[in-house]
Amino acid sequence: MSDTSQRRGLYVKTWGCQMNVYDSVRMVDMLRPLGWRPVDSADAADMIVLNTCHIREKATEKLYSELGRLRADKEASGRKLLVAVTGCVAQAEGDEILRRAPVVDLVVGPQSYHRLPELIARTTREAGVKLVDTDFPADSKFDLLPQETEGQGTLAMLAVQEGCDKFCSFCVVPYTRGAESSRPAADVIAEAKRLLATGAREIVLLGQNVNAYHGTGPDGRTWNLARLLREVADLGVERLRYMTSHPRDMDDELIQAHRDIAALMPFLHLPVQSGSDQILNVMNRQHSAADYLRIIDKLRAARADLALSSDFIVGHPGETSADFDATMRLVEQVGFAAAYSFKYSTRPGTPAAALGMHIEESVKDERLARLQDAIARGASAFNQTTVGKVVPVLFDGAGRRPGQMHGRTPWLQAVHVTGPARLIGQIADVRIDAAHANSVSGTVVTADAVEAA
Repeated sequence: MSDTSQRRGLYVKTWGCQMNVYDSVRMVDMLRPLGWRPVDSADAADMIVLNTCHIREKATEKLYSELGRLRADKEASGRKLLVAVTGCVAQAEGDEILRRAPVVDLVVGPQSYHRLPELIARTTREAGVKLVDTDFPADSKFDLLPQETEGQGTLAMLAVQEGCDKFCSFCVVPYTRGAESSRPAADVIAEAKRLLATGAREIVLLGQNVNAYHGTGPDGRTWNLARLLREVADLGVERLRYMTSHPRDMDDELIQAHRDIAALMPFLHLPVQSGSDQILNVMNRQHSAADYLRIIDKLRAARADLALSSDFIVGHPGETSADFDATMRLVEQVGFAAAYSFKYSTRPGTPAAALGMHIEESVKDERLARLQDAIARGASAFNQTTVGKVVPVLFDGAGRRPGQMHGRTPWLQAVHVTGPARLIGQIADVRIDAAHANSVSGTVVTADAVEAA
């Protein structure tokens, strides 16, 4: 397995949050020196890793559907294929995955993927062996991972915190990712330097509750996220973001960082979940709607052009029409530039699963439709405010049409322009000409980019 002269195809499919995306990158990076090369399709792979999410019920269904297709393809082709399931579904279901899907060889939880090389070696060495590793090791997995061997490109993810101590009623993260754990600040800074050296122009600091970061600094003191952001910004990164945050950990020092750090982009994802104090209490969110609105006021006082996004769950057990109306009022009051909204789905083992008072699916469907309509109106209104402005856009790839390039504004809006491929990886000024439902389009006005076109 360690013979790098024998190249094997590795295909990783990722569902869920940005932390899962980061984990997938690190798994590829960890296996590359052992002879595994990334491929673009499952058909070209000798090993397939399905990196899963357990936040919504449909994510689990997607996994088993995918495994069913893999089993049929493997049996039809007769080819040797190693299949691993990683991530939060792996942690939650463990041996059940092997029972339901015999095509699977490895089940590895998110705290154990640094052991993938050892587990792969064992399954290939011992014919017929299937392994499950869902332990929570005493040492942080970050301490056991090798340094990245290749950069992530223009936009880089950097995990600084993992796990959650909040125990929201609907959420499985504390059970699948474990308790809140923060990386030492020196390790984060060293990784940020490597990312910048390999071409990163934007770095996103990641965590399940990233603003609960409390890592040990080089000075021996505990650093909070605001201090970490300042130190990473001082490295010279052009764009800096962080996600995902919890309102309870949005302290004044972090709010003021949005005023003081030029590289920190004017966009913040701050989930609220509901506008009803009754439901927030049942959810164990540990903040009220008024608390959330006070935080928003402070943030906008610190950074007037700040755009906000959020998460919402409709139909949580016990949600009344009055509770839902309170959520609608909060959406209108804040004016989100974007938001993610979901129907409540029962996750086994969570407190909400045992509450009773479940809402009929038809009611959840109707409420979700109304909420998503309000969110879409807010997003459209925000996009419209940027029409006519000239804004810096970081281009990260080609668009769907010939000659079209894709990028992101400081407010994380998707932007499409006509321009040369040399724009990819560059920051160029774009005049926003039109707003669409989920994006904006414009014209590159940076002189050298226009001349190159």
